[in-house]
Amino acid sequence: MNSLIQHLLESGPITTDGAWGTQLQALGMPIGECPDAWNLTEPDRVEMVARSYVQAGSQIILTNTFGASRVRLAEFGLADQVAEINRAGAEISRRAAGDLAQVFASIGPTGKMLMMGQVTEDELRAAFAEQAQALAEGGSQGLVIETMSDPAEAKIAVAAAKTTGLPVVGCMTFDTGKEKDRTMMGTTPEQAADALAQAGADVIGTNCGQGVEGFVRICQRLRAQTGLPLWIKANAGLPEMKDGKIVYNTTPDQFATFVQALLDAGANFIGGCCGTSPAFIQAIREKIQALTGKN
Repeated sequence: MNSLIQHLLESGPITTDGAWGTQLQALGMPIGECPDAWNLTEPDRVEMVARSYVQAGSQIILTNTFGASRVRLAEFGLADQVAEINRAGAEISRRAAGDLAQVFASIGPTGKMLMMGQVTEDELRAAFAEQAQALAEGGSQGLVIETMSDPAEAKIAVAAAKTTGLPVVGCMTFDTGKEKDRTMMGTTPEQAADALAQAGADVIGTNCGQGVEGFVRICQRLRAQTGLPLWIKANAGLPEMKDGKIVYNTTPDQFATFVQALLDAGANFIGGCCGTSPAFIQAIREKIQALTGKN
């Protein structure tokens, strides 16, 4: 096991952070704007999000770099600013974390389909390696490949991230099929666990796609397939449209009631994804402390 991961887990289950996009929107970011560009244009507001999670009890926070690969940034005409945006994102989260939390930088999918010929493996490999290197240069202590649907893209991203020498978390999103236990590409938890492990991930898991109640069974299946630490970040339920706004109906206390089940299922890192906030993280941290007797 990676030495940093091992050290973190010696103190028991780890609380990660929550959603970034909805928090940035609450601070005034218009829907449709490039969130990652805020690392350069609105660093203070980005740092407010990072700091709010540290104050809520996150032991690991991510970075505002989910869509900061060359491929994604090109959609906003920002492909030539990959290094600056990612380095700034890592530096912002490091400032907010101080000595209270670790920073594991976020790397999301490119949004392009390999099987449709929209991008090549070499293009993906280069884009993920470029982003990972910039995040490492900015001071990230780990990298999180998240919200992946295609195991082929996920494996390329994990392998590229591993070239930095940092610990790498690999996560896929299960939101498809009758039981919501497949990725968009039809990948099962068992297949995902194998693919991510083969690519070299130090931690594997799942994020986004559905509410926390659906994550318990996914976590159980991942644990049955692998001995690697598991990273779990569920949504605050499924989004609904209300009065022209997207809302999530799960409350922090409701979310935290599933912490025991997730721990029993084998989760080692627990946080939140879309719709969650610092209040969710505080509830998760308090529940873990109550259940384990550890800080």
